[in-house]
Amino acid sequence: MNNETTALISLKEAMKRVDHKLQALEAQFKELDCTKNGLTQRFEEHSKALASQAAQDELWRAVLATKFTSMELNILYSYVIEVLICLHTRVLEKLPDLVRSLPTLASVLRRKVKNQHVRVMWESVLEECGLQEGDITALCTFFIAHGNKAEYYGAKVRQMYIRDVTFLITNMVKNQALQDSLLRAVQVIGKGKAARSPEEQKSSLKELIPSVRS
Repeated sequence: MNNETTALISLKEAMKRVDHKLQALEAQFKELDCTKNGLTQRFEEHSKALASQAAQDELWRAVLATKFTSMELNILYSYVIEVLICLHTRVLEKLPDLVRSLPTLASVLRRKVKNQHVRVMWESVLEECGLQEGDITALCTFFIAHGNKAEYYGAKVRQMYIRDVTFLITNMVKNQALQDSLLRAVQVIGKGKAARSPEEQKSSLKELIPSVRS
């Protein structure tokens, strides 16, 4: 074996070693890239969770900090409760087979997380009413915060006490998310999408959300 052949063999072996090192480095880079992507995704999810929690905390502060008179609170509460009942009723109309297993709006909100069919129907109802998930969060927060002390006023009583509820909301509610959600609730009622007979309304107030005063 001459020197030229020996050198060629050594070169080939060296190239193989370099190729193996390059492959090892490529594998390491891929692993690092996957790790980076995983960390980036976790960071983004954590950031979103923090932002969502901050928004929810701000919403609660706004709901609790806004000082309504008893009459003003009852009027806004009445719009909120009518919309929530409307949403529950419309979901049941789309899911007649689940009427017994979805006795309240809260049960719908829980079930839609894991049940795609319920979630699709829920999203359909929201779209029909011109509402978004953020509106439901705001309205439910308002309901939970004030449900133990507010009273339900029917449409005629509301009109007797206040003519322009839109002005009341824009003047009193400074949190934009809460203000927008309350205004949309009023719009839903105003368009008649939640309109039903007094008897049906009274029944829903008692059966769907028992804590509501009729």
